[in-house]
Amino acid sequence: MHQADPSRAKLWRFGEPCSTVFGVAQSRITPHYPASRHRGAGMHETTSMGLGHAVALLAAMVVAATLFRRFGLGAVLGYLAAGLLIGPSGIGVVDDPEAVLHVAEFGVVMFLFIIGLEMRPARLWSLRKEIFGLGAVQVLACAIVLTGIAMAAGLAWHAAVIAGFGFALSSTAIVMQLLEERNENAEPAGQRVVSVLLFEDLAIVPLLALVAVLAGTYGAAVETGNPIWMTIGLAVAAVALVYAAGRWVVNPFFRLLARYGGREVMTMGALFVVLGAAYAMNLGGLSMAMGAFLAGVLLSESTFRHQLEADVEPFRGLLLGLFFLSVGMSLDLRVVVADWAWVLGGLAAFMTAKMAAVYAVARLRQKHGEGLLRAALMGEGGEFAFVLYSTAFALGLFDARTAAILSAIVILSMALTPLRVMLADRLRPDESLSADEADGVDHARDLRERVLIIGFGRFAQVVSQPLLARDVDVSIIDTDIEMIQAAGNFGFKVYYGDGSRLDVLRASGAEKAETILVCVDKPEVADQIVSVVKEAFPLTKLFVRAYDRGHSLRLVQAGVEYQLRETFESALVFGYQVLIDLGFTGEQARETIDDVRRRDEERFTLQLSGGLQAGRALMRGNLSSPQPAPYIKPRREGQALNEEAAEALEDDEERQKTGA
Repeated sequence: MHQADPSRAKLWRFGEPCSTVFGVAQSRITPHYPASRHRGAGMHETTSMGLGHAVALLAAMVVAATLFRRFGLGAVLGYLAAGLLIGPSGIGVVDDPEAVLHVAEFGVVMFLFIIGLEMRPARLWSLRKEIFGLGAVQVLACAIVLTGIAMAAGLAWHAAVIAGFGFALSSTAIVMQLLEERNENAEPAGQRVVSVLLFEDLAIVPLLALVAVLAGTYGAAVETGNPIWMTIGLAVAAVALVYAAGRWVVNPFFRLLARYGGREVMTMGALFVVLGAAYAMNLGGLSMAMGAFLAGVLLSESTFRHQLEADVEPFRGLLLGLFFLSVGMSLDLRVVVADWAWVLGGLAAFMTAKMAAVYAVARLRQKHGEGLLRAALMGEGGEFAFVLYSTAFALGLFDARTAAILSAIVILSMALTPLRVMLADRLRPDESLSADEADGVDHARDLRERVLIIGFGRFAQVVSQPLLARDVDVSIIDTDIEMIQAAGNFGFKVYYGDGSRLDVLRASGAEKAETILVCVDKPEVADQIVSVVKEAFPLTKLFVRAYDRGHSLRLVQAGVEYQLRETFESALVFGYQVLIDLGFTGEQARETIDDVRRRDEERFTLQLSGGLQAGRALMRGNLSSPQPAPYIKPRREGQALNEEAAEALEDDEERQKTGA
């Protein structure tokens, strides 16, 4: 991310009317745009931010994220809406969103650093074709279509090129946040989206160079601009510097901090690495987010990876939310009102055209569903559009009104991203692989084996080993097509079949099987299978994998022959090894484990009749149990009534003295 240029058109400042650009008559409500196009012009004094502003920002973020997530709209849309509410176009709690945006942009930087930590160099190298192939094709396709629309709207070709390329670059922050909320970062479709975003981060350098070239002919002279060869050289030097530091300096640096510094010093070191890499890239003309991402990739195999992620994560979440909030605050409704036809028409045209281009590129190799989702995710303009548009305005390629209208279009398109994704989810067809289309997958038909295994996950795979070792004939059915295909690579023949359906059970040989092993993951599915089997095949034995204690109770009450909580025995073996490691003898450890198993069986028996709360006294806890004491202490000491009672009192006093 580039540092915001001081000459960026302030979309939230108002004043006198200006001349028309597209030939549209000005309304009475007209925004004021800075007249000067040179860098450094149009600067204004930043409004000071006090404690009250910080409280208001945090309150808006907390309330907005909670409410919008409650109604399934996502936190991003909530932050944008909250920013619009408390910004200059709303109640005016904050009247200078750019002051907030300068700080909040570091949220995007830290977000990309964490993404880089999860992207090892080998994995990044495997995505090189998607980054430079798919990314380049998508950006060029979108830019060509959008440039044509901008020229049709009346922009000169050089201004239309900047407008088109600016909107072609999607919002890294919004897209990555939505992918993270949907847990699709690591999915193949998500990785392709990430690849395109990485290419867009790299594309900002040649695009800024293009703006400078166009400005030399069609805009204002650039007195302080560097030659293109120097710009490219600085970018390469910045990448080399970050690479060298990440490869040979950062790990020794953190080892030194871990040895002599405290926890707070490690946190400072983590922030120093992230912001230092971002700053180096910024000096080289690249985006700060790209620098942070590269630093994360280089540290992804470091022994300090998890420590770095834990230190940066709290700052990332807060600043990223603040970034979305500041984007919402930057939208000036007076700009929308003054030029509503161009803003809304441009929004519809740019967003529709970009979504169509993204979908067309995706459909070259992917299915309809992925293309639809990618178009919805990437149908907006992004943060880099502000960089291009403000630079173009400063160099005279845009006038202020054009820059403001285009920026308003970008902000509105960003705000609509969560809604587009929700609509795409509703329209996407179910493209999961069917059993009829999958290679190596057969339906269960006329199976006649001694044991039928329903569900072939990790649990069932282990259970099958002793049976196969004794040459017991088994049939295996499951509904996970990818698992069935994978099992075939390891010498297993697994048939496709839903064990909760009676017709599938008959085809799987349940009526002839001696025993049915129910090893599915979901307890409600296991309960349904048990119910069907007990009703249709009452003489068949049922061995069932239980999810937890409550599930075990239901299975016993349903009359299964045997049930086992999936983690119980492994936890006992685990505890046995811990006791051995702590210095207890093997005999002591076995006696203890046997006692735990016996107490658990007694508690389970009590729970069958009394519910889950029964038998609590049999379960050991790590809280000290208070000794009961009378409300009023008796005046006289208690006396034993016989010899047995006297001996018991003496034993009790002795135990209290020794603490036994």
